[in-house]
Amino acid sequence: MGMGKEIRERIAKRAAQELKSGMAVNLGIGIPTMVADYVPEDIHVVFHAENGILGAGGAPIPGEEDAFLCNAGGYPMTITSGASYCDSAIAFAMIRRGCIDITILGALEVSERGDLANWIVPGKRVAGIGGAMELAQKAKKVIVLMNHVNRQGESKVKKQCDLPLTAVACVKLIITEMAVMEVTEGGLVLREIMLPYTIEDVIRHTEAALLIPSSISYIP
Repeated sequence: MGMGKEIRERIAKRAAQELKSGMAVNLGIGIPTMVADYVPEDIHVVFHAENGILGAGGAPIPGEEDAFLCNAGGYPMTITSGASYCDSAIAFAMIRRGCIDITILGALEVSERGDLANWIVPGKRVAGIGGAMELAQKAKKVIVLMNHVNRQGESKVKKQCDLPLTAVACVKLIITEMAVMEVTEGGLVLREIMLPYTIEDVIRHTEAALLIPSSISYIP
């Protein structure tokens, strides 16, 4: 099931609210890349890219792309003032050392305990796992941005992942076009609902068991 630009932007804007000044942040390809365009003006973070950039910026203005400047997904990007370059070994050392405060990734499936499957659908050709495994295991906080259901209309928020795992019990927050859910020790908690969806809509489209708190925020 596809997702329009307006919905993708809405998810990216909500994810940007999780960022705090001083953080080192890594963005995956897809919707996560868009988060860089919605960081509040009073928040100053440093974006990290696995291909060797600390201080990555948002997407360039069309027509002003630099052919030698791209993100880890190969898409054109900009850099911020004070940005620095390094080789991929150093970039991955930053990840493996636990220096990344937040990584924001896409996913194929997430389980109610925070297991992440985001790198392969068996039988389909893929580019490779990239840095997802290291990021999922070593980032201080893992946030997933994704469709709530797949192209067949089946929930991607599952009791247990069916697809091969990228990492176990790593995801802390899931943001979809329907809801914001937090993985806690007690289970998966429904924190926010994206209007016009309702609690009933979210429960009906979620295979995982959801804990419903007494107060839930609604995002217009």
